[in-house]
Amino acid sequence: MQNLKRRNLILNTTQIIVWVGVFIIPALVTWTTTGHMQQAFSVFRHGLRITLPLFILYCLNFYYLVPKFLQGEKKMVKWFYIINIILVVGWTAFRYIPWHPIEFPEEVVHQFGMRNMWAFFVGAIIARLFLQTLVIVIAVGLRHVMRSNELEMQFEEERRKTAEAELTWLKHQLNPHFLFNTLNNISSLTQIDPDKAQESIGQLSDLLRYALYDSESEKVSLVSEIEFMDNYIDLMALRCNDLTKVEKNLEAPSRPVEVAPLLFISLVENAFKHGVNARHPSFVKVAMRMDGDDLVFTCDNSLFEKQGTDRIGSGIGLENMKRRLELLYPGRYTYEQNATDDTYHVKVTLKAL
Repeated sequence: MQNLKRRNLILNTTQIIVWVGVFIIPALVTWTTTGHMQQAFSVFRHGLRITLPLFILYCLNFYYLVPKFLQGEKKMVKWFYIINIILVVGWTAFRYIPWHPIEFPEEVVHQFGMRNMWAFFVGAIIARLFLQTLVIVIAVGLRHVMRSNELEMQFEEERRKTAEAELTWLKHQLNPHFLFNTLNNISSLTQIDPDKAQESIGQLSDLLRYALYDSESEKVSLVSEIEFMDNYIDLMALRCNDLTKVEKNLEAPSRPVEVAPLLFISLVENAFKHGVNARHPSFVKVAMRMDGDDLVFTCDNSLFEKQGTDRIGSGIGLENMKRRLELLYPGRYTYEQNATDDTYHVKVTLKAL
């Protein structure tokens, strides 16, 4: 958007410079070559008689006729042409059509001939009409370019607002989804180990505070996100038996880094959902690290594919995550996933954090 504003500023500045140059350059050249201020002023005054009507015609089209008749809500192209024809023909007639018989000096007629004199006169009229038409075309062209930039800026602003609204909706949709699954884990634990359940309630309290308050920010520190994910994985692991091996390697960065909150939780949830089977050996491995300026998240799990449409790599949570990646990190992320007969692997890289 800044580039579009800069382009419009350049166009406006260029217009001013060009017209100032048209008005003063002939007089300035005369003064620098002859050194006579009076002669330069005479050139300026003569040039003003020629250029001032062109300037008025340009401004009239650029600031009024084009916006009102060609770019307004109700386009009136016919009136735009009619008004300009009247202006061009009227000013040319006022300047060149004589109200009394033309008398050319005898010495000029003798040197060039009467036919050539009339040819010069008609040529001057044609040149005048051409210059006025050219000025109108330039005014229309520049106004359309600037209007196009303005419309593009409006479109970018609307797209930004839409993206922000969509991000808020996606995040609000994600939080209840996560909380529902976490509460189910705690509910199952109360029947097995009440003391452990009490401890887990404390962890859940921290998770709730983060999910309901901290995650409202557009960005959070990566350290806070890692702490949240660490607790989340612990709570998810509560439902697993001894046949399931859960590994996590979440490395805190050596420098301050900020990321979008709750971005990778859907992948962890998906790993436990599809990677754990109470009757077979299972594993879930979650890792996060900084690779230079890039954040690399990986998740591997054993694969026990569900039947029907409930398959790994799909679901509301994962679709939301992919959409958030596209909105928050356009062109700055990679998403890789692959599956073998018994293993599922996913890798997300956020670039240049």
